[in-house]
Amino acid sequence: MNKLIRHIPFLKAVLLHSVTAFGGPQGHTGMVLKTFVDRRRDLTKEELMDYIAFCQLLPGASSTQTLTLIGYKRGGIKLAVITLIIWIFPACFLMGALSFIVGSIEKSGIQTNIFRFIQPMAIGFLAYAAFKAFQISIKNKITKIIMVVAAIITFFLFKAPWIIPALIISGGIVTNFSNKRIPEKEVIKPRHIGWTNIWLFVLIFIAAGILSETARKQNWENRKPYNLFENFYRFGSFVFGGGDVLIPLMLDQYVARPTSEKVIRKNPDLIRIEQSDLLTGAGMVRAIPGPVFSIASFAGGVALKKGGPKIQLLGCIIGSVAIFLPSALLVLFFFPVWQTLKKFVVVYRSLEGINAAVVGIMIAATLFLLKNTSLFYFNSISLISLMVIAGTFFILKSSKIPTPFIVLFCLLLGWFF
Repeated sequence: MNKLIRHIPFLKAVLLHSVTAFGGPQGHTGMVLKTFVDRRRDLTKEELMDYIAFCQLLPGASSTQTLTLIGYKRGGIKLAVITLIIWIFPACFLMGALSFIVGSIEKSGIQTNIFRFIQPMAIGFLAYAAFKAFQISIKNKITKIIMVVAAIITFFLFKAPWIIPALIISGGIVTNFSNKRIPEKEVIKPRHIGWTNIWLFVLIFIAAGILSETARKQNWENRKPYNLFENFYRFGSFVFGGGDVLIPLMLDQYVARPTSEKVIRKNPDLIRIEQSDLLTGAGMVRAIPGPVFSIASFAGGVALKKGGPKIQLLGCIIGSVAIFLPSALLVLFFFPVWQTLKKFVVVYRSLEGINAAVVGIMIAATLFLLKNTSLFYFNSISLISLMVIAGTFFILKSSKIPTPFIVLFCLLLGWFF
């Protein structure tokens, strides 16, 4: 208990981050850099780049995994779990609550006004993170080439779920073609690796699949919660590319499949969500702080709302737990493995290319977001949006103004305009 008490200032910072981290994973990186690296110094810029690169290789919510690793670095497994819970709770609570009132939500009000400058702010945060990452990771010709190639490919194939892990792996391979920059060095003896988390991940995956299929075949009266857990645990286990990939999968699972005659013949009582409801949740999750994966709390509640308030609340809880549990188990198992592998010169050389690819991906994400915003309509809103992007970048670069004040200013700006 005493060990946890000394981490209270850190947990307060996590809570504040969880209620101010708007803009999705693109904006979260810059905020983490500003809060936990520049202000609190919980880790170095190099360590953060290492965490980001590592998490991009895994399925699941990468910004959530990065924050979980910061907690793990400070206080081991217990603090990592507490950090994870504090980080996801506000967003999951808000999205779960939204599932109870989705029928009365008007899409035009709060989304298009108060939050209209949040995406430009997120672009500013991402540009700042890319700038800082460039300073850390781009130091020679090969890293510049990897960065440019990764940026171009990512920009044009941004929505392909396989592109980010493929580029990161390719970057690591390319920098192993030469041993001049990083020669052979003494290898530190690998540490013992605990296998508990990966076995737990596999066992839950198998058990969820068996229970879900048994419930379906035997037509259990309360089978939908089992089916829901299996769906979201599977999504959390295999989704690369974050919420932009998760939401289309949910549309396929809960909107498209239940309308297929072939599927209906095999399973007439599939979980179904109205497309308008799911798209409302997809829009609102962009307008609240925290992880985009919290849309699972909303979808879980909507999916089971016909069972009454208690069952709907159970759906919200199942969605929240099942979507984030695989991310936590995978990152906390593979990170010690990754730390051990880094001692080998082949992997150590790979980090140079991996980090360069991450910088290119961040640059591409910045440009991709710019392309999809109303910046070039040459009206007052587009002009203010450009000023928000530039202002966010230069405030982060040149001042010590806390992140929440930047978020609050952008919200007020949207309120008045």
